Amino acid sequence: MTATHSDSAQSADKRRDWRSVLTATEIDTRLAGMVAALAVIWVAFHILSGGDFLTSRNLWNLSVQSTSIAIMATGMVLIIVSRNIDLSVGSLLGLLGYVMAMVQTRWIPDTFDLGFGRWYTWIVALIVGIALGAALGAVQGAVVAYGGVPAFIVTLGGFLVWRGLIFRMGEQGQTLSPLDDTFSRLGGGPSGSLGEWRSWILGIIGCAGVSFSIYLARRRRRRYDLGVRPFAVDVGLAVFGCIIILAGIAFVAVGYESPISGDPTGVAYPVVILILVTIGMVYIARRRRFGRYVFAIGGNPEAAELGGINTRKTLMMTFVLMGILCAISAAIQTARLDAAVTNLGVQNELDVISAAVIGGTSFAGGIGTITGAVLGAVIMQSLRSGMVLLRIDSPSQDIVVGVVLVSAVAVDAALRLGKRRLAGISLTVGLVLAALIVQTGRQ
Repeated sequence: MTATHSDSAQSADKRRDWRSVLTATEIDTRLAGMVAALAVIWVAFHILSGGDFLTSRNLWNLSVQSTSIAIMATGMVLIIVSRNIDLSVGSLLGLLGYVMAMVQTRWIPDTFDLGFGRWYTWIVALIVGIALGAALGAVQGAVVAYGGVPAFIVTLGGFLVWRGLIFRMGEQGQTLSPLDDTFSRLGGGPSGSLGEWRSWILGIIGCAGVSFSIYLARRRRRRYDLGVRPFAVDVGLAVFGCIIILAGIAFVAVGYESPISGDPTGVAYPVVILILVTIGMVYIARRRRFGRYVFAIGGNPEAAELGGINTRKTLMMTFVLMGILCAISAAIQTARLDAAVTNLGVQNELDVISAAVIGGTSFAGGIGTITGAVLGAVIMQSLRSGMVLLRIDSPSQDIVVGVVLVSAVAVDAALRLGKRRLAGISLTVGLVLAALIVQTGRQ
C-alpha cells in the first residue's frame, strides 16, 4: 500500500510539474493543441497521398484557398463571442462579389463611359463593396440589437434575401467576366504575388514583428507589476516564430515556382491581406475598448449593461464589421475566379462558423481568439484539400467536416464543464469516425 501510494504521489507531482511549467510559460494550451492537430493532419495526408500533400505547390494553394474563410472567421469570432450567430455571410459574400463585378463590367463602362480597365476601376469597386457590406451589416445588426429579433432569424432571412438578390441582378445565372486586371491580382496567381525578394522582406518584417510584440508584452506586464515569463522562454518563442516564418517563406512561397514564368512565386496577395486583417482584428479584440466590450457582453450581458456599456451599439457594430470582412473576402474570391457567378459563397457560412468553433470560440459566449479562428480555417481547408488528393467523394467530405465540427463543439462543452475524460472520449470518437469515413469514401 505504501509503494502504491508513493507511486501515485509521484505521478501527481509530475502532473503538477507539467502544469506549473505551462503556467510559468503562459503558453495557450488550446492554441498549441490546434497546431499539433494541424501537424498531425498534414503528416497523415502526406503519407496517405504518397507524398503529394507537403509539397510547395499544394501548401501554396492551401494558403490561398484558406484566406477567404479565415478572413470572415475573424469576424465570426466576435459575433459568436457576443452570443449571436450570422448565417448570412455566404450569401452576403456572393451579393457583394456580384456587385463589385457589376461595377467593373457594367456600371462604370456604361454609365460613365470611361472605358473598362481604367486605373480607378478596382478602387471604386472595392469602395462600393466595402460600403455596401457595412450598410447591410448595419441593417442586420440594428434589427438584432435594437429590434430584439434573434440573430438566428435575422441572418437566416438575410441568407435568403441576399441570395435571391444575386439571381435577380444576375438575370437568372449570368456570369460577369472578365474583371479589371489590377482587381484580379487580389485573388493570387502568378501575377498576384509578391515575388521572391519582396517575400523575403515580408518574412524579415514578420520576424521583427514577432520579436517586438513579445518584448512589448513583457514590458507591459512589468509596468503593471504582473508576473513575466522566464527570459529564456521569451527568447525561445521569438526564435521559434522566426524559424517558422522563414521556413514557410523558403519552402512554400519561394519554393513554389510559377508554372508560367518558372520564377519563384512568392507570398500571394490574399495571404498578405489575411495577415493584415488578422493583425488588425487581434488589435481590435485585445487592445481596443470595442473588443473588450464584446467579450464583456458575451460573458455576462446583464452585468455589461449595468456597467455602462452600450450593448446595442456594440452588437450592431459587430455585424457592421462582419459585413466589411465579407466584402474583403468577396473581393478575393471574385478576383481569384476573374468572374462573378451566382453560386459564389454557397455553404461558406458553414465553413466560417466551423472555423471559428474549431478555433476555440464557444457558443456559450465570452470565449474565443482571432488566431484560433484562422488556424481553424486552415484546418478546415487542409481536411478538404487532403480529401481531394485522396479522391474522397464530395458527400463523404461533407460528412467528415460535420463530424469534425460536432466533435469540436463536444470537446469544448466537456472542457468548460471540467470533464477532461469526456473531452478525450469525444475527440477519439470523432477521429475514429472521420478515419472510417475517409477510408470508405475513396473512389
